[in-house]
Amino acid sequence: MTARTPLIVDVDTGIDDSLALLYLLARDDADIVAVLSTAGNVPTAQVANNNLAWLELCGRTDVEVAVGADGPLSAPLRTTEDTHGPQGIGYAILPTPTHRPSDRTATQAWVDLTRERPGEMVGLVTGPLTNLALAIRTDPGLPARLRRLVIMGGAFHHPGNTTPVAEWNISVDPEAAAEVFAAFSAVPVDRAPIVCGLDVTERIVLRPEHLRRLAELSGSTPAETIRSDDAPSTRSVTSNPVVRHLSDAVRFYFEFHRDHGQGFIAHMHDPFAAAVALDPDLAQYRPATVDVETEGRITRGQTVADWFGLWGRPPNARVAWDTDPDAFLDDLVGRVAAFASTMNQSARRDPEV
Repeated sequence: MTARTPLIVDVDTGIDDSLALLYLLARDDADIVAVLSTAGNVPTAQVANNNLAWLELCGRTDVEVAVGADGPLSAPLRTTEDTHGPQGIGYAILPTPTHRPSDRTATQAWVDLTRERPGEMVGLVTGPLTNLALAIRTDPGLPARLRRLVIMGGAFHHPGNTTPVAEWNISVDPEAAAEVFAAFSAVPVDRAPIVCGLDVTERIVLRPEHLRRLAELSGSTPAETIRSDDAPSTRSVTSNPVVRHLSDAVRFYFEFHRDHGQGFIAHMHDPFAAAVALDPDLAQYRPATVDVETEGRITRGQTVADWFGLWGRPPNARVAWDTDPDAFLDDLVGRVAAFASTMNQSARRDPEV
C-alpha cells in the first residue's frame, strides 16, 4: 500500500485553495487530518464554510475543519473578493454544508496535532500565516515537531502580485510571516520550510483546455467548454457535480486574469504547493535566510532572501526555484478527473453522498 502523509492544511479558500483541496482529496497518499481556516481571500467564517462545503460535496465529512483567526496579528484585514468572488469560490454555488466546524480553534489544532504525532505531521499553508504564528506563540517548540512545512507565499526575483514587491499571502499579515520564519531559524536546514513563491507558482498556468480535458477524463457530459467571449458569469452545465462546481469557480479566475491583462488563464499557486507537500522532489530549491519587511513605506510585505549569508544568520528556508509545470498540470488534471469520476459513481449508488 502507498504510505500516506498526514497533513495539516491551513487555507484561506479561495479558488486555487479549492483546487488544492480537491487535488489532495484525489491522492491516495494524502491523509488530511485537519483543514484550518484563516482570513485572507475572504473572511474566516466564509473560508470555513467553503471548506465544509467542498469536503461534504466530496463525501469527506470525517475531516476536521477548525476556525482560525479573524484577521492578521496587528493590521486590519484585507480580503480580495474581486479576485476570488463574493464567497471566495468564483461563480460556484456549493450545497449548504450540514456539518459544523470542530470545537477547537485552528491555533489549538496546530499545537495538539503536532504534540500527538511529533515528527509525523506535514504542514501546508496556502493562506496568510496568522494561525501558525499564533500557534508558535502558544508553543514555541512546535516547529521542531513538524516533519515538513510548505508555505505558498512570497516573491523573490519576481514582481509581487499585490504590491510591486509583495505577494498576497505574505502581504495580508507580514508580522505573522516574519514570526514564522524567525521561529524556524532554530530547526536544521533540512527541516526548514519549503517556500513556493511566485517565482515558481506563476509558471503553473491553468487554461480552459485543462478543464475541458479534466471533464472529458472524468466522463462528464456535455463537453466542458469555457471561452473568453462567453457571457459574463456563464455557468457550467456539465453532468459531474465536482467538475461543474470547479469549472464555475475557475471561470471567475480566468476572467480576473483576463481583465488584468494576463490572458484568459489562471495561476494555480496553491495546488502546486499541495503537491510539493506530498512530494518535495517536484521542485528544485535554493537555501536562504528569509525575512519579511514589516515597516517599509512601499516595501511592506516583501520577502527578502539572503542567499549568501550576508546577515550572518543560518538558512531558515528552502525556496522553490524550478519545476516542470506541464508535468505537474498533467498530474493535477488526471488525478482530479479520476477522483471526480469516482465521486460521481458513488453518488449514483447512494443519492445521499
